[in-house]
Amino acid sequence: MPMTKFLHVGCLLLLVAATSLLGTEKAKPVTPKASVEAKALLDLFTRISGHYTLSGQHNYPNTRDRNSQFAAKYIGKTPAVWSTDMGFAQDGDTDSYLARPDIVEEAKRQHQLGSIITICWHAVPPTADEPVTFRAQPGASPDSLASVQGKLLDQQFQDLLTPGTKLHQKWCAQVDSVAFYLRKLQQARVPILWRPYHEMNGDWFWWGGRLGPYNTRALYRQIFDRLVNHHKLNNLIWVWSVDRPNKPEMNFSHYYPGDDYLDILALDVYGSDFNPTYYDSLLALANGKPLVLGEVGNPPTPGILASQPQWSYWVTWAGMVRNTSKSQYTALKNDPRLLFKEDQIFSRLIAPFRSACGLTPFTLPVKTSDKMKPNFNGMWIFNEEASELDNMGAGALPYKLQVTQSENDLMMSKSFIVEWGDDRITEESVKLDGSETKSEFMNNPRIMTANWSDNGDTLTIFSQTTFNRGGRSMEMKVSEKWNVKGPLLVIRQNSTTFRGERQITLRFDKE
Repeated sequence: MPMTKFLHVGCLLLLVAATSLLGTEKAKPVTPKASVEAKALLDLFTRISGHYTLSGQHNYPNTRDRNSQFAAKYIGKTPAVWSTDMGFAQDGDTDSYLARPDIVEEAKRQHQLGSIITICWHAVPPTADEPVTFRAQPGASPDSLASVQGKLLDQQFQDLLTPGTKLHQKWCAQVDSVAFYLRKLQQARVPILWRPYHEMNGDWFWWGGRLGPYNTRALYRQIFDRLVNHHKLNNLIWVWSVDRPNKPEMNFSHYYPGDDYLDILALDVYGSDFNPTYYDSLLALANGKPLVLGEVGNPPTPGILASQPQWSYWVTWAGMVRNTSKSQYTALKNDPRLLFKEDQIFSRLIAPFRSACGLTPFTLPVKTSDKMKPNFNGMWIFNEEASELDNMGAGALPYKLQVTQSENDLMMSKSFIVEWGDDRITEESVKLDGSETKSEFMNNPRIMTANWSDNGDTLTIFSQTTFNRGGRSMEMKVSEKWNVKGPLLVIRQNSTTFRGERQITLRFDKE
């Protein structure tokens, strides 16, 4: 058989296999009354378990999706899983806990863009307030740990697990602060692969490595109870996460909280240490639940995944994409079992999940060459004489337009003449990947999107503003097509308002 026909038939068989997986038995989340979205997310991993592995990338809390963007450029395909952390560090740090509002917004955006969302938390010890450092500072007091790494005193850990103590109350308040943001995602119908107290069989984090009557396993159950039973969060798929058991006291079973407290089992692997005994031990413990690689320094090779097929996704840690060569990524991209966003099978597999979330079917935006995209950066001055206006004239149009364009964002500062006072200046921004940007216009809610044409020479910016006047809802829709022709910016604007339709062409000269 000719190679082209062989590849074509192979692709068809894979698509048929993907479709057939949609009929398998649905898994039941451990969260009582789990949301429809959470059920669909767990069902996705139950269906692909043993058949496909999703690619993933971790992003530092204060960087939105910068790590995923870099991975997509370096690898040549976009990771399917977007990972981040709830943060612990001071303002300005890549791990800042103050980034949580942005994390919520980015998670919502990634959800719309087809990413699977997973979040971990380098939790603050109950002996300190946020922010804390990652490692203990020299000379730090052993009875007042203020870092993610380190060890609580035995009595402190006992108090942490004892309701009514000051440390238990402090711990509750810290968990409650994170629950506030997880609830925002629940309200937005975004289900989360939630991975708390990761690498719990190791002793490097304050929560880990505890055996005996007051143990890490009990702490995991405690956070489950706080989030599920106290806060009634139902959008979480619980991912229990361990590290490689390189000594007897790290045995997985010592830390297993029980089948009723987890949906997925995760292993963190660095140094390409994909020892088959780790896999076999976790697989035996899983009893049919999906397995994932919560963190890796290097993705598993196709050969490793052939012998360890139950890994349903991997997440490369932030800053470690280049630990793997481009030739190694090429081998991963060419393996039909390993899925990135661009792969057609991925789109088909997540279709039931997106439907359950109330989202449209996933299609990756058409990529255009960066060289073909126009550069709108700079200050532009309105040329009224060269523009094509209607009988409304230029009264509501900006006379000056400052544009700042980056790879994924377009920011506009518009200056308007006020005949009886100082200029009025407005600030607007829009994402260039087709996702929605929500803002306000004249104190009314507005949604904006921006999309490149297939050949990359035109940017279409669409906005829809909803007004409420006297109990009556009205919409204003504006579509602008932007082109640059040398030192000339041309904006063709079509708008529909309660006053009717308007079609004008604006021309701006480069200052």
